[in-house]
Amino acid sequence: MAAGLRLGPVLRYVDWERGDRATIWVEADRPCTAEVRCPGGGGGTMRTFQVAGHHYALIPVGGLTPGSTTPYEVLLDDRTVWPPAEARYPASTITTPRPGDGDLRVTFGSCRWSAPPGDGKDPVGPDALDKLAARLSADPGAVRPDVLLLLGDQVYADETSEATRRWLAARRDLNEPPGAQVADYEEYTHLYYESWLDPSVRWLLSTVPSCMIFDDHDVVDDWNTSAAWVADMRRTGWWRERILSGLMSYWVHQHLGNLSPDELDTDPLYAAVRAAPDGTEVLRRFAAEADEAPERVRWSYRRDFGRTRLLMMDTRAGRVLAEDARAMHDEAEEQWLREEALADRGECDHLLIGSSLPWLLPPLMHDAETWNAALCRGERGTRWARVSERVRRTADLEHWPAFPESFERLARLLAEAGSGPDAPATVCVLSGDVHHAYVAEPVWREAAPRSRVVQLTCSPVHNRIPPVLRWAFRLGWGPAGRGLGQVLRRHGRARPPVVTWRRTGGPWFGNQLMTLTLNGRSAHLGLEHAATGRRDRGGAELRTVHERTLTPGTAPGRRPSRKKP
Repeated sequence: MAAGLRLGPVLRYVDWERGDRATIWVEADRPCTAEVRCPGGGGGTMRTFQVAGHHYALIPVGGLTPGSTTPYEVLLDDRTVWPPAEARYPASTITTPRPGDGDLRVTFGSCRWSAPPGDGKDPVGPDALDKLAARLSADPGAVRPDVLLLLGDQVYADETSEATRRWLAARRDLNEPPGAQVADYEEYTHLYYESWLDPSVRWLLSTVPSCMIFDDHDVVDDWNTSAAWVADMRRTGWWRERILSGLMSYWVHQHLGNLSPDELDTDPLYAAVRAAPDGTEVLRRFAAEADEAPERVRWSYRRDFGRTRLLMMDTRAGRVLAEDARAMHDEAEEQWLREEALADRGECDHLLIGSSLPWLLPPLMHDAETWNAALCRGERGTRWARVSERVRRTADLEHWPAFPESFERLARLLAEAGSGPDAPATVCVLSGDVHHAYVAEPVWREAAPRSRVVQLTCSPVHNRIPPVLRWAFRLGWGPAGRGLGQVLRRHGRARPPVVTWRRTGGPWFGNQLMTLTLNGRSAHLGLEHAATGRRDRGGAELRTVHERTLTPGTAPGRRPSRKKP
């Protein structure tokens, strides 16, 4: 029987240094040779590798023409499987830049809960990725993103759809833990099918390059909140299979595509999985090490897009959770981040820091998390510590300010990266997670950096937020929230943060995407909502709700000194 295409193609890496290479990810239904063929020239082949009975290939594509847009086909054992025989969308293409091209369009967001609409109605409103795909497919002249950054919660292992729950119930008893959540690798693959087989999103991912990183729901809500949380999870009978399957499926479906062809060529794990008749055990051993000794594994990565540098950070798997030494990253990871942020700054016009969790939160949230962290480490005694651990888990107090030293070290690093004569024009922290969008800018206690430093938060792509949380976020940004936060911080005997900040845009609620358009040293920001629209435009549209220009010299600047003359 001929091999068939189960999932993909997903266009992942496009080379911005040479402009002639790319990688494309596919899943086939049996072992085969996967090929990408470009009628205008270029292509590549790769034999599939096997994990848990599934067959994958990350196909290196070479021979592309810099500065061109090239249609491609996917073949399995010399039989064309993409585009489909009855294609509803334009041809999938690979667009390569010219070496030295400084223009870049980055679209980003997070939190995409996937579920087929029931009775034609989407339970959480229109999907922003669906609407982006509809716009691009309907207008061949529309400006496409050069890269799509998916900043976490690409799948929801702990919040499954009604259709997935029915599928799970046919496999096992949902009255047994973990119930209607996914339990193993096979069930994770079902989440990716549900998400990536959406016809419009499938086409979009086949033609727009993507960079990805996990967040908590890719494994479980509030993953790695604290050492006590991890201990409790490890005492359950289902957690080990869940964490191993979550990390394995992430490595296969997301992480591999973040790497360049050169990095893939020197990756020992990738070589070992491909060399094995079945790479399941090899990958399970790696996932176990990643969970038990996270300092030995790096999920973070760097991508260069001409004169724009992206540092995508792992803010989940590599946490240091000892209460007396909590850190978002271990020392080696922090050193890597520092070196990459400061290296060759004269060659970088814009520095993008991808962090699934926002660095700058509403001030009330920031102070509440700092207060809670202080109490959990015993600042007010063991009774307060026990109660505060329960509060931490109930209220999801596990963002950057729950790791106060890490928050301050990142603040100092961003200031250093943005200072000096060779500083980039902008330093942007791109985040999601919190189910609303906003722009926040630090106000420095000392000399302000030369670069425009901004926190850009965009979430969700496709999810909902309860009305009470909308109210809480608005309160958190307001004067009353700031005052309450200061009371909490004083109770926890926590010092003020090394920087203050103010919200300069938002909050915006709804399914949405942000886009940064970078031209030389200029930067333009746009935010679009997926809003119900006219039926002759597909029933919904992306509507621009905010635009601004980010330029050096227009930041809030230096905070007035409190020193007496």
